[in-house]
Amino acid sequence: QVQLEESGGGLVQAGGSLRLSCAVSGPIFSISHMGWYRQAPGKQRELVARVIDGVSTTYANSVKGPFTISRDNAKNTGYLQMNSLKPEDTAVYVCNEGVGFRDGGGAVFDDYWGQGTQVTVSS
Repeated sequence: QVQLEESGGGLVQAGGSLRLSCAVSGPIFSISHMGWYRQAPGKQRELVARVIDGVSTTYANSVKGPFTISRDNAKNTGYLQMNSLKPEDTAVYVCNEGVGFRDGGGAVFDDYWGQGTQVTVSS
């Protein structure tokens, strides 16, 4: 089975930095996409950053520059480096990956989501 587990959230002052991690477990052999989403209180879920096929990267306009998405395939872990954090970045951050994995003699491709990690930025 495939599982995604986020970590690295917490409380930080405005202007500070955090690095979120998304550890993926399971017999994965390919990644089609990876991304980070967030949902703030009273707001809709929004895309923060996403990479498609390892080459096409999209960032929300509000985080371009300060945020960087990356993945260490050897560790099967995705990252979101967040610099110059602002109070408006406060939200639950959730990781997402499209993966292929072995299921018996065949392969299964599916989309997986973590449970989220809280990021709180104080002014």
